[in-house]
Amino acid sequence: MANPTRWASQHGPEHSQWYIDRFRRMAADGADLAGEARLVDAMVPRGARIVDAGCGPGRVGAELHVRGHEVVGVDADPLLIEAAEADHPGPRWLVADLSELDLAAAGESAPFDAVVCAGNVMPYLAPGSGGAVLRRLAEHLRADGVAVIGFGLDRGYSLADFDADTEGSGLLLEHRFATWDLRPFADDSSFAVSVLRRPASRRP
Repeated sequence: MANPTRWASQHGPEHSQWYIDRFRRMAADGADLAGEARLVDAMVPRGARIVDAGCGPGRVGAELHVRGHEVVGVDADPLLIEAAEADHPGPRWLVADLSELDLAAAGESAPFDAVVCAGNVMPYLAPGSGGAVLRRLAEHLRADGVAVIGFGLDRGYSLADFDADTEGSGLLLEHRFATWDLRPFADDSSFAVSVLRRPASRRP
């Protein structure tokens, strides 16, 4: 890994285990944990190939798998990937640094239809790595593929940071919402869901 993520530098294994246990309890209590997956599912063809980037213990990728998609989940935290493998068999779960992501080297050479990046992944990246991460995600998308990225705006990584990191990534901002259920974004919104697209190749 090039540099430790903020998740790793700010939290130890105890926090990762707390995070795993929290979502296991929420699932057992019947909480709705599928909002992000519902949005992505509506945006892609049936049987799409999807990267769950910063997948954590796997709840988003697992729901997309249930909906018939081929999912590869990636996270830098081995403990979270171990939990995803235990709780959600079906998708492929990999430990990897998003700023150096190379799924072809892991046998996933076909391009992906979509990337979903939920759960405040962007604010927890290694400082200064946002642009590299977005470039790596773009490289894994097919032409006209979509990346859906959501994060809170109170965690030290602003929309201005994100938009600056998007410049030169190969992804273009298409829509922005305040929630995963598509409420309008406003200046006072505390959360942002950005829909980015890799432009379709131009015909010669």
